[in-house]
Amino acid sequence: MSNIEYTESNKARETKLIRADLCIYGASSAGIAAAIQARRMGLNVVIVESSFHLGGLTTGGLGMTDTGNKAAIGGVAHEFYEALGRYYGGGEADGMQWTFEPSVAKNIYEDWLQSAEVPVYFEKQLDVVEKNGERISCLVMKDGSRYGARIFIDATYEGDLLASAGVSYHVGREANEVYQETLNGVHYGHPNHNFKTWVDPYIVPGKPDSGLIAGVQDVPVLHQGAGDASVQAYNFRICLTNVPDNRLPIPQPPGYDPDAYTLLARYIKAGVWDALRLHKPMPNGKTDLNNFGAVSTDYIGGCDQWPEGDVRTRERLFQDIRRHNMGLLYFLGHDDQIPEAIRNEVGQWGLPADEYPNTGHWTPQLYVREGRRMISSLVMTERHCRGYDQAHDSVGLASYKMDSHNCRRLVIDGRCINEGNVEVPSSAPYPISYRSIVPKEGECDNLLVPICLSTSHIAYGSIRMEPVFMILGQSAATAAALAIEADCTVQDVEYARLRQKLLDDKQVLDWQSC
Repeated sequence: MSNIEYTESNKARETKLIRADLCIYGASSAGIAAAIQARRMGLNVVIVESSFHLGGLTTGGLGMTDTGNKAAIGGVAHEFYEALGRYYGGGEADGMQWTFEPSVAKNIYEDWLQSAEVPVYFEKQLDVVEKNGERISCLVMKDGSRYGARIFIDATYEGDLLASAGVSYHVGREANEVYQETLNGVHYGHPNHNFKTWVDPYIVPGKPDSGLIAGVQDVPVLHQGAGDASVQAYNFRICLTNVPDNRLPIPQPPGYDPDAYTLLARYIKAGVWDALRLHKPMPNGKTDLNNFGAVSTDYIGGCDQWPEGDVRTRERLFQDIRRHNMGLLYFLGHDDQIPEAIRNEVGQWGLPADEYPNTGHWTPQLYVREGRRMISSLVMTERHCRGYDQAHDSVGLASYKMDSHNCRRLVIDGRCINEGNVEVPSSAPYPISYRSIVPKEGECDNLLVPICLSTSHIAYGSIRMEPVFMILGQSAATAAALAIEADCTVQDVEYARLRQKLLDDKQVLDWQSC
């Protein structure tokens, strides 16, 4: 198994300055959609990416698209799923393809960027953001390279650019009272992804003084709806196959410790086997494996340091979560504590030989479900998701349920409890405000943020889907082009002109008109 690193490689320090009309930091799905739209509008564009991976989660294993209402997906995002449909011979009834292999998605993105003549600079870790007053003038990377532009887009999952630019943001869960919500903050009692039976959390069952087993936190209980610094758990969206000719065995990861899975073994012994239930089939005998149940691939309680972590912190967490995910699969397939029937079931699956050849056939993209969230003049909240409040400056629609994975695993009354899972449908596709993707006036006037936009924790759980990120990336690039044309700040872009251009480019902005 070749090692996968989150950090940039050590390279000779560079000092060159690269200039463009638009600089996009982050080669995510949002960044790519923004680049394509900006080129269509005549801008000179550059993408700068901290890792060596192109396409974010869309090429990183999330091949089972979380769509919500598919009719709400327009513009460049719609074109992407159409392109997948053509590749797979017509797609579904609508001509689109919503399940796909990572390598196919990557090839489409690479073709798009090559045709649009968009350069991508990989392994560029942001060091300093230079500003002239309220305007970003240049991004300086740790290797000394510099990227200047008139407008910038933060297309990272973490919000690294917005934070370095001095823009207001929040990490963690707000208390319900902050935005008059009901589903934010600490959340107990949701039946999904919680323990279906009693599981003892102590190293010596029934003996609190023996300490807690791995995966259980010694944290305060906190009351329902309280705010804290927790983020919903990360994992990897794991591409597996059961096709013998393409299947490679799951390797034992470096640092593997079977004791790390005592909780899972106890849960299975108690009668519950569901950790790998969420296999979503993709073409050519592959699956997108996601977290399911109380004990699965989610690294519950271990991700809180990621959003604001430095490179070393993120590298450590990346390896911890990879070890947890890969080790879980290895444990289930090999450990004698696991019933033979389950070992045989898990043994049918392996890594696909034709995916991720440069990283040992394991995705290099961690599923960062939630990083920083900008605080702008408008914050998208649960009230927008439910249709009680409505944004009148729409730059795209969201429609997925309000979905938070668990944030903590703790002990209550002597047993394991998962806390933080929420799955509540939105009322209907709802508009996302332009004000939520631009900073407050006076903080930064040439930055747009399509991923770490201004939302509460629970609203972000609905908005944080790859098609929506592509939609917002396209809308951000459109606003950037209009701001350059009018020589104005991103806050002063005339919404009527922005709206008309988005509609001309087939964005879906209003559900009533669909």
